[in-house]
Amino acid sequence: MQAFQFMRANSIQHAIGAAAHASTAQQGASVRYVAGGTTLLDLMKLDVEYPQLVIDINRLPLGEVEHTATGLKIGALVRNADLAQHPVVKRDYPVLSEALLSGASGQLRNMATTSGNLLQRTRCMYFRDTAMACNKRQPGSGCAAIAGVNRMLAVLGTSEHCIATNPSDMNVALMALDASVVIHGLRGERQVPIGEFFVLPGGDPQRENVLEPGDLITHVLLPAPPAGTRSHYLKLRDRASYEFALASAAVAVQVVDGHIQHVRVALGGVGTRPWRSPEAEQALKGRAPNETAFTAAAEAALRDARPQSQNAFKIELARRCLRHALATATA
Repeated sequence: MQAFQFMRANSIQHAIGAAAHASTAQQGASVRYVAGGTTLLDLMKLDVEYPQLVIDINRLPLGEVEHTATGLKIGALVRNADLAQHPVVKRDYPVLSEALLSGASGQLRNMATTSGNLLQRTRCMYFRDTAMACNKRQPGSGCAAIAGVNRMLAVLGTSEHCIATNPSDMNVALMALDASVVIHGLRGERQVPIGEFFVLPGGDPQRENVLEPGDLITHVLLPAPPAGTRSHYLKLRDRASYEFALASAAVAVQVVDGHIQHVRVALGGVGTRPWRSPEAEQALKGRAPNETAFTAAAEAALRDARPQSQNAFKIELARRCLRHALATATA
């Protein structure tokens, strides 16, 4: 771990001002906010992340979940364990509770925060090993994963420069819930739909989201689900706990008069970002919730998949995962 400066922010503006002032590298690479630290500290020890300034935001008033007339307002510092067990989340957004409880371990969920989970970085082994080529860690160095060990990596949204998978379970559920991310920065406050928050790797894999230097996530907003919506998160992995997804599916479905009226589909474990599938949604809308419709949706969701040498199995696994999640949600 390299030497760094440390400070505690006593207000949102204090944090933003200090970060913006100290940022000297692109996308604020010289400054990091820290809350639970469950990812950042690991990466600093590995010399993957080496900020010049670390700003502790734990004292900011961002640790509450507020049930509003329009939905749910989740503070950036709400711990994953608390969010998963919140009564409104369990009642109205079960897909989010299920996703959170499927991730990490109880100890990590007690520390990990909403904003930290949003910004969780890939677990690609080449990204975490500074001896290996990785365009996400060192732009222009190449992607060792493409010709290397890529069983766990992405089949959707990849490029010739990066095939790293987004590791978060929570983010997949937020995609299916039409979440918005509230960001405070030097330009004031803005809301970004989660589908626009994450950036595909393309030729610039080191840029993973739309945050600018000094930007601080303060809240996540969830709209109220349509009446009668049922949701479910299914995660398939090599072992039953403390493991990242090989494939996962988050679905939210409203059935009216025997036909699917409202549907949202998102996949995890297979995309370079949490993968919303409008193609699957289009294949489902207006149809009866049955195996034929679910199969058509699964085929549509994985139609553009581009497997690597070791992960082609993920395509069929993701199809089956999605079919099963839809069947469970509409049973």
